[in-house]
Amino acid sequence: MKIKIVSLIVFLCLATSITAQTTIDKWTAINDLQVVVTQTFHPAEEGNIEPLKSRSEELMNKANNLLQLDIPEEYRTKEILTLSENLLAKSKTLHALVVSKAFDEELLKAITEVHTVLHQIIGLCNEVKK
Repeated sequence: MKIKIVSLIVFLCLATSITAQTTIDKWTAINDLQVVVTQTFHPAEEGNIEPLKSRSEELMNKANNLLQLDIPEEYRTKEILTLSENLLAKSKTLHALVVSKAFDEELLKAITEVHTVLHQIIGLCNEVKK
């Protein structure tokens, strides 16, 4: 059962990343963030927390860039901006957990929340494009 759930999550992530190609081509800051999230979230869900620990500050900085760098006009909706602020807050919390040497379970929960919000943003961007 657990393998089926993990397989479904991986499938959904891949499907989202494929459809997100046009979004991330236009909004480079979200592409940069997605790369770091992918390279930290997937190892963490497989039990390897080290990439997350070593890159949490970078992840936080990339999340900050979502709000600091040019956001394509069509993506400057209230929902997307609110989710971007939420993602920044979650990434700051994640980095603080890493710095405080929190348990791996807490780190996994925190990166999962960041991952979820990122995909919500990408989903909304894809809806805007339709």
